[in-house]
Amino acid sequence: MKSKSLHQLKKNYEEIPIPEELDFLVRKTLKDNGVYSTKRKGIFKRLGTVAASVAVFVIILTVGVNSSPAFAATLSKTPIVGSIVKVLTFKEYAVNEDKHKANIKTPSIQGLKNKELENSLNEKYITENKKLYEDFMADMEDLKKKGDGHLGVDSGYVVKTDTDKLLSVGRYVVNTVGSSSTTFKYDTIDKKKEVLITLPSLFKDNRYVEVISENIKKQMREQVQSDSNKVYWIANGGGGKNMEIFDKISENQNFYINAEGKLVISFNKYEVAPGYMGVVEFVIPTEVISDILVGNEYIK
Repeated sequence: MKSKSLHQLKKNYEEIPIPEELDFLVRKTLKDNGVYSTKRKGIFKRLGTVAASVAVFVIILTVGVNSSPAFAATLSKTPIVGSIVKVLTFKEYAVNEDKHKANIKTPSIQGLKNKELENSLNEKYITENKKLYEDFMADMEDLKKKGDGHLGVDSGYVVKTDTDKLLSVGRYVVNTVGSSSTTFKYDTIDKKKEVLITLPSLFKDNRYVEVISENIKKQMREQVQSDSNKVYWIANGGGGKNMEIFDKISENQNFYINAEGKLVISFNKYEVAPGYMGVVEFVIPTEVISDILVGNEYIK
């Protein structure tokens, strides 16, 4: 009788489901413990054991924190699974009037041990969005004094890349006054070394400006030839007679590194093409820049 009960308890224990929100935690635990480096035959057995252990641990953890202040105090000093870097909405500004609309979301990066980097990025985001909101309110009041008109701003963020090593966050601003303009700014962080990756830091010297620019112009021409709806402000690009012809990227051109480890160069709306093209991006083939990269730690 007792044996049967123990058997049932063991079966129930091993069948405990993992809550969806723990999926990332379980996968990280598995990787850290070398599960993915074992043969396939043993993976699923170990997966069940680790998954059930994590689920039971979280139940115990929740009960302990809620029922014992001493337990909670001890826990706050004890790292459990290491820091998890994430992006949250810190502050949101909103205006919703008939002719004036604003929706401004400020991101906040959390979980870095390098608090100097974390704080500097978050302070930058707060300062930028506060100014964006204040400028919007000033423009709105000015419009009202002049007889009113339509005004809008939409600002937020997207997580472009989130791997074990890299986090790339894009912050966008869409301004609407008659027509609209769109800008993107990116920050890419090495989550393990906890440093901000800049475009110049990826290369041995500034030859990357010329090499990347030539490849982008090549891609632009190929796109124009294959799609009559595409136009770029370059020679033989289908347009740009009265616009500044794109020659080369800036040394700190907008960029991010995608989940495949490819360098992606980004241009804001109207920067290299007509407005209907929107924000345009170009994935740079790694073989084009391999000789001038500092290493292959980030770009694959």
